[in-house]
Amino acid sequence: MKNTATTLPRFNKLVLFVLLAVFLGAASAQGQAILSGDRSVPVEARNGMVVTSHTLATEVALEVLKKGGNAIDAAVTAGFALAVTQPRSGNIGGGGFMLISSQDKKEVVAIDYREKAPAGASRDMFLGADGNVDQTLSRFSRASAGVPGTVAGLALALEKYGTISLAASLAPAIELAEKGFVVTPRFSKGVKSTQKRLFRFEAGKQKFLKPDGSFYEPGDIYIQKDLAETLRRISNNGINGFYEGKTAELIVAEMQRGNGLITLDDLKNYKPKIRKPVSGIYRGYDIYSMSPPSSGGTHIIQILNILEKYPLGNLGHNSARTIHLVAEAMKRAYADRSKYLGDTDFVDVPLDGITSKKYAASLRAGIDPNFASNSRDILPGEPVGFESSETTHFSIADKFGNAVANTYTINFSYGSGIVVQGAGFLLNNEMDDFSAKPGVPNAYGLIGGEANKIEPHKRMLSSMSPTIVMKDGKNFLVAGSPGGSRIITTTLQVIMNVIDHRLNVQAAVNAPRIHHQWLPDEIRIEQGISPDTIRLLRAMGHTVNEKKSMGAIQSIMIMEDGNMHGGADPRRSTSAAMGF
Repeated sequence: MKNTATTLPRFNKLVLFVLLAVFLGAASAQGQAILSGDRSVPVEARNGMVVTSHTLATEVALEVLKKGGNAIDAAVTAGFALAVTQPRSGNIGGGGFMLISSQDKKEVVAIDYREKAPAGASRDMFLGADGNVDQTLSRFSRASAGVPGTVAGLALALEKYGTISLAASLAPAIELAEKGFVVTPRFSKGVKSTQKRLFRFEAGKQKFLKPDGSFYEPGDIYIQKDLAETLRRISNNGINGFYEGKTAELIVAEMQRGNGLITLDDLKNYKPKIRKPVSGIYRGYDIYSMSPPSSGGTHIIQILNILEKYPLGNLGHNSARTIHLVAEAMKRAYADRSKYLGDTDFVDVPLDGITSKKYAASLRAGIDPNFASNSRDILPGEPVGFESSETTHFSIADKFGNAVANTYTINFSYGSGIVVQGAGFLLNNEMDDFSAKPGVPNAYGLIGGEANKIEPHKRMLSSMSPTIVMKDGKNFLVAGSPGGSRIITTTLQVIMNVIDHRLNVQAAVNAPRIHHQWLPDEIRIEQGISPDTIRLLRAMGHTVNEKKSMGAIQSIMIMEDGNMHGGADPRRSTSAAMGF
């Protein structure tokens, strides 16, 4: 998935983002909690909280809670609304994962609606005549699209755990598509910066340009008639309105314009799955996160297990010693990811071993507390012996004890850049998340192996990490993020910021982030890490590079007294936390 975060080269730009986010929320109903003017202070509410990457999606989801709906109802409503208001990552042409926690039922379930490889997919389908990966084919062609899962996944969540109808959840999205919404600076800038990819075909121009061929500018009203009709077919006919009939025929017709593989049978046969989340315990908190085909939850728990024996709270937030230890743990987890993780419907993943405390202790023993390991010397471990087997995220909590963490994507910002003609939505390019050639990095520099090779009907490996933390049987923290390979480490750091460093949820979300993914062997940092800290890290042997901002956490913390605190990430200018 593409990290669609805007670069934050200077602090004053972050301030502008904050001011814009406050401005976008200013029209909300009186009495409802909105984005705080001081973005170190979380939004507070008692009856319900919604935190998404777009103000309009937050508003319509909050309205569902106000009318008595539960967190699942609001989540599905937000998911469809984001497909309209945030086409770069919100989607019905992609897929994702949803984690649902019910305190009353004392259960946490995971819904896997990740895309699947079409029946016609094959292991070497993206290799050129020279045996190397053809990146244009794997990322920007119709063949790069997996069978979309979002519509089926959201519908399943609503059917199993919601209280409103699918038509009711779609109504706000249909209205936003049909009547339009005000274009934001981020929307306008995103289209302009991606125009080369979006405007290769006429359908892209029709969707993202005005009838006279000019760009939509901030303040313009953006209407999507084709998308409104696509959503209305789902409203009228359920999932058959997407996976069969006219919409399915439009998708297949788009495939036939190039080298696409998705067929009517692929669409008709797509099914999401309810899975058991991975879980672990960190300093007395119960961590629940997404299981494979996501690698996210597995490695969040693995890294936390490695770090648990270190007194990170005493070492200090983002101190050189803390960053060193966290980076060393990250390296070892990403090395294991390269070998073991894949779709458990196709491969055996040693989950119990990777997430065991004993295995973490063996990895911890190889960490020098004073000096960096060289990634070339770190190989995937042997966890089997320890067994006892531009993406967007939103978080929602309700007064009934339900919490939802949802992350979904079309991979890159704007996916493949190909719009389904007549249907008004973008195709994903998730096939690039497979290991097109084992040992060769994908678009995010992640190394994959045999476990994630391309196979028909298989779900490609993901880093999406919707996560729910519980304390004494009660929901405590809901979190997740976009950001490609940085999703895991972004979500991890918010958890640590809250548990280890006792930050409030907004401060935990705002704090500068670091990332290490084994290869390349560097600590990537956001602006805001002290120059003295960077100097100390380099003296310990680390390569440290400051780059673009990472992720966009939308998080909720639920206090012991039941008050909900929402933290919207200022790295997205349209992010909004609202409650009542």
